Amino acid sequence: MSIETAYIGLGSNLPSIVGNPKVTLTVAIERLGSLGAVTAQSSFYETEPVGNPDQPRFLNAAVALQTELGPFVLLDRLLTIEREFGRDRSQTQAKGPRTLDLDLLLMGNRILNEDRLTLPHPEMSMRRFVLAPLAEIAADAVHPVLGKTISALLKELRDEGQNRIAAVHIS
Repeated sequence: MSIETAYIGLGSNLPSIVGNPKVTLTVAIERLGSLGAVTAQSSFYETEPVGNPDQPRFLNAAVALQTELGPFVLLDRLLTIEREFGRDRSQTQAKGPRTLDLDLLLMGNRILNEDRLTLPHPEMSMRRFVLAPLAEIAADAVHPVLGKTISALLKELRDEGQNRIAAVHIS
């Protein structure tokens, strides 16, 4: 099987079994190493919550993971890691507080639109809290549907509402 680079977005705004959100993200990134090789890691970004403002601020990051796993196996492993940190997606509110969120953002130039997985992540191009950390480690990666680099998508975001520049900053 060939090795592909997957880009994974991480987020946390509640303590997990290992500690506060910063510790959670740090340990989760180490845990991602069991799925391949983490070849790049962004800074941690403090971000305002999106979709449900009545919750604690988030800590977000992005990593590049070189892996032999296919996208569906990788997704299953990411969900397993979330559960290990105390998050069960079937029991939590959408866009609500969470101990750990692991989103498969891009995987090579794959385009998928399945019930279980859409690649690239369908909302990533509209979210500064995803694009800012991703641009730090993969500015020249190309969104395979939009045909634009991550840095171009970030520059195109309007500085308003949930995408205000002030709402997303390095922690």
